[in-house]
Amino acid sequence: MLYVVGLGLSDVKDITVKGLEVVRRADRVYLEAYTSILCDGKEALEQFYGRDLIIADRDLVEQRSSEILEAADVKDVAFLVVGDPFGATTHTDLVLRAKEAGVECKVIHNASILSAIGCCGLQLYSFGETVSIPFWTDSWKPDSFYNKIVENKCRGLHTLCLLGALKADSLCVGVARVGSDSQKMVVCSIEQMTAVDLGPPLHSLIICSDQLHPLEAEYLEKLVPTVKPVT
Repeated sequence: MLYVVGLGLSDVKDITVKGLEVVRRADRVYLEAYTSILCDGKEALEQFYGRDLIIADRDLVEQRSSEILEAADVKDVAFLVVGDPFGATTHTDLVLRAKEAGVECKVIHNASILSAIGCCGLQLYSFGETVSIPFWTDSWKPDSFYNKIVENKCRGLHTLCLLGALKADSLCVGVARVGSDSQKMVVCSIEQMTAVDLGPPLHSLIICSDQLHPLEAEYLEKLVPTVKPVT
């Protein structure tokens, strides 16, 4: 059996009871370590779980998944994912590969940034398509996310931007380490956000709709720290 286990958003204790039971009895335990990270590292996870973890990088998951699935038809293999297992398309692909290989698969869900982002007071049903904004390199500067943000804006929807680490005066909300004791949020313009230090990862950015619901505006004004007053 292949178990794809969501770890939640913050630290070692965010794993579900069901997920922890699977981890402690599995024959092999992999930790997916490239689509996201926990605030606690591999050593802290191993100490809490009482298990050695095998780091699964992009190459192993996407190119050598047969190694993960090896003997999973007769043994229990746990594949650990930060957040919820279906928060990244890579994990959907792994489930499909398991089915093709005749390996039974069970998914154990957990909290995801896609739902927990409601902590900032913006209403989840007012969000459009989520986008990823990667770090640019000298030879790789993808910008397809920009059109998606514009499309959401035109539809009166917020945009959750997942950061690999617009108009300058557009209102946005920056969040970091959602669900942890060091969670931090701030609301300001995009231009001002470039000077804001939210501390260590993980980070997300919300590009707000031009028309906030009155409850959203009140929540941001009263409960989220601002660089300038919400208008």
